[in-house]
Amino acid sequence: MNDDSRPTTADALRFAFGTLTVLPVRVRRWDRRAARGGMLAAPLAGAVVGLAAAGCGGLLWALGAGPLLAAVGTVAVPAVLTRGLHLDGLADTADGLGSGKPADDALRIMKQSDVGPFGVVVLVLVLLAQVAAVAQCYGHGWRYGCAAAVAAGVTARAALTLACRVGVPPARPEGLGAAVAGTIPVPAALAAPAACAALAAAAYTPFGGLTPLRAALSVVLALTTAEALLHHCVRRFGGVTGDVFGALAESALTVTLLPLALR
Repeated sequence: MNDDSRPTTADALRFAFGTLTVLPVRVRRWDRRAARGGMLAAPLAGAVVGLAAAGCGGLLWALGAGPLLAAVGTVAVPAVLTRGLHLDGLADTADGLGSGKPADDALRIMKQSDVGPFGVVVLVLVLLAQVAAVAQCYGHGWRYGCAAAVAAGVTARAALTLACRVGVPPARPEGLGAAVAGTIPVPAALAAPAACAALAAAAYTPFGGLTPLRAALSVVLALTTAEALLHHCVRRFGGVTGDVFGALAESALTVTLLPLALR
């Protein structure tokens, strides 16, 4: 299809779900106009992943599992639905940043199939933090824990939408980073975090007190953390890659959970 033709909503959704999940969705357009719509729809893909994670955790809870086992199931589902690509990106980005080498050498390290010591340590700590935080959320009740899983899934993908804004360059001329980097106008990219914070506050309104404010602040803190990581990666690597996007998603997901766990 001609890249100049206007992509449909279906094209955008196929791009989002086909690149960010392992769901059986065929990407029919692989061009920057379709990428723009797809990355704008990334939080919707995150909502589906988050709902699946919440469903697994809620089912385990209903079957009599405690908060810890429900948390393990909740954290496992996003890894399965992304085939571990975001976790792999996190580990590879940690190896690249931890190498201390120039950009070209660091990017070469990130493309290697093995995981180095920096990647292993970061991966283990992040997964432990996610499980511990989700378990703490389930300790406040299964509804609270399930809501946290959905909020984290949406926020993780909103970090990707924000990272695809105009002005953020790709580190390589090929790959996912080159396909999506700089495709989203800044106002549209900024609208995604604002919408996520508002939706998180609304979702946590039934829990009363300062919980809605805590939920909104968790989204803001998560996306601020992802922005700091994005800035560092652009400075070190010269731009973004698919691995960097994975690192941004996992970082935002983890940080979203932490304030919610401290209810």
